Amino acid sequence: MSDPQVATAPDLLFLLLTDSGIAPDGPDTLAPLAAALHAQYPSAVTLNLHPPLRDAEGRCRWWLEDAPSLDGLNAALPHLVERLRLEARKLDLPWQRVALAGVGDGALLALEVVQAEAQLAGRVLAFAGGYLSRPEHAPQEVCVHLLHGLADQRFPYRHVVDAAQSLVDLGADVTADLLPHLDHGLHPALIAKAMEQLRTFIPARLWREAVVAAQESERAAD
Repeated sequence: MSDPQVATAPDLLFLLLTDSGIAPDGPDTLAPLAAALHAQYPSAVTLNLHPPLRDAEGRCRWWLEDAPSLDGLNAALPHLVERLRLEARKLDLPWQRVALAGVGDGALLALEVVQAEAQLAGRVLAFAGGYLSRPEHAPQEVCVHLLHGLADQRFPYRHVVDAAQSLVDLGADVTADLLPHLDHGLHPALIAKAMEQLRTFIPARLWREAVVAAQESERAAD
């Protein structure tokens, strides 16, 4: 767990989901993302969530199959939902102030868990990963940020484009950034783009609320 020493109570929680295939005693592959989040949000807490399963070589996995499957996803989701709610309760934070960030299989899991469970997190940062299947409904009040390299061979970018278009059609709050020459992984350029989206992206529902408030104000003034 990476927890900055701050004088005030935490106001945001970022739960970071690693990719499958990471050695449990290996380097912290999510450290650059955690550092960027701490720099931008000094009062935030970041927590690394590692896959609970181990393959024959001792590497961490969200599911033991080489490729994600519906069975593997369904087995992983309940434990993740329970863990996310537990960590939010520890910090006494509402779900809107919880964000998920995942890489590869961790990105897939982050995206799918907010599809399956309402009021779990307010934002998802999905690096180098995507949905198991094309989304059929918009996650409730969740901003989804898809960040991908065009040279990613493990998870081709066309699936990200297709999912993003589906989410737009469904009325979701979604951004999709596809950066050239980047292969599969958590690249500095993707992290920088994610920080930009967190700073600047305003959910459509907030625009709608602002328009309604302005209209009501105009009617009251008449």
